[in-house]
Amino acid sequence: MKFDVLVVGAGLAGAALAAALRGSNLKVGIVEARPPARPAGWDARIYAISPANVEFLDGIGIWQHLDPARMAPVHDMEIHGDAGGRLDFSAYDSGLRELAWIVESSLMQQELWETVKRQHNVTLVCPAAPAALAIDDHTARLTLADGRRIEARLVVAADGRDSWVRQAAGIGARNTPYDEKGVVANFRCEKPHRNTAFQWFRNDGVLAYLPLPDQQMSMVWSAPDALADELVALPPEALCARVAEAGGHRLGQLELVTPAAAFALRLMRVEAVVRPRLALIGDAAHAIHPLSGHGINLGYQDARVLAGQLAALPAWRDPGELAVLRGYARARAEETALLQYTTHGLNRLFKPADPLLSGLRNLGLNLTNRLPVLRNALIRYAIAGRF
Repeated sequence: MKFDVLVVGAGLAGAALAAALRGSNLKVGIVEARPPARPAGWDARIYAISPANVEFLDGIGIWQHLDPARMAPVHDMEIHGDAGGRLDFSAYDSGLRELAWIVESSLMQQELWETVKRQHNVTLVCPAAPAALAIDDHTARLTLADGRRIEARLVVAADGRDSWVRQAAGIGARNTPYDEKGVVANFRCEKPHRNTAFQWFRNDGVLAYLPLPDQQMSMVWSAPDALADELVALPPEALCARVAEAGGHRLGQLELVTPAAAFALRLMRVEAVVRPRLALIGDAAHAIHPLSGHGINLGYQDARVLAGQLAALPAWRDPGELAVLRGYARARAEETALLQYTTHGLNRLFKPADPLLSGLRNLGLNLTNRLPVLRNALIRYAIAGRF
């Protein structure tokens, strides 16, 4: 098999890249271990999708096919410090329809999969697992575990933060563990959330409530490992009481909808996001703390930028040329670095129990709340991905 672009990993970023190349003349292959599966009921893995990425998903034919009954807009957001600090964002006050959309991961994944299955220039190689990668000046060769061989002018690693492709290519990654886990679960709420997202910086981590349809909400609690393990082990009634108390009973009593699950958190920076005939996107290229809610948004923008650059190439240009790929790397460097360092800094700032630091960080929240220019700049970044 021969392709112009071979995407290894059909997760959200990888499948979005393939879908975004629909109008190009490039022959695209996707290697994936297994087709996606929709969980029964609600998915505990929820993402806040920025308006910039709603526009991207709409442009590649995905957004309009998502079930609106399983999505919720965020109209307002309240951020609370650990000592009285507060920062408020309002879509209405900013002249916007919404600040973000809360969407299940599996809902987007299923629609992306069905879209690329029907795409004329895409071949799905599934189930399949990579076994060996060789790259020279002219081509990249991927050998699968079953012995099949694939050649491509460009290989795109979209196979997650523990990327096999990245490791096979010898690209190092520097991991900084937070000694925290992200605990996720969905709840039915006694009180209406009114499409408001809540976030609390606490002395035991960062807690977020994200609005879901039908008076439900998705919880993400970035907690120290010991607390995270304790939360996951709690019986449903005890977990509901603990989460309600941690959020100041803002949404009243809670009823568990999906069991709690936890995943380890870490900051990851890679040595390079491109090499000759190789590009990294999504979690294979970067990992950040979830307190900003921008993880998959970064991945979608990776896909948008790389697809735009590849689709714009003249027919005679090689998509695997390093000069071509460096354009993608430059275009994505600033936003990725800004979010990595900002979320890392916020995590470190709100961790210490030092009273002086506590006063300073809460003062910062309150000052920002009183400065409309700065607050609106932050909203503009959330909307458009730039200040």
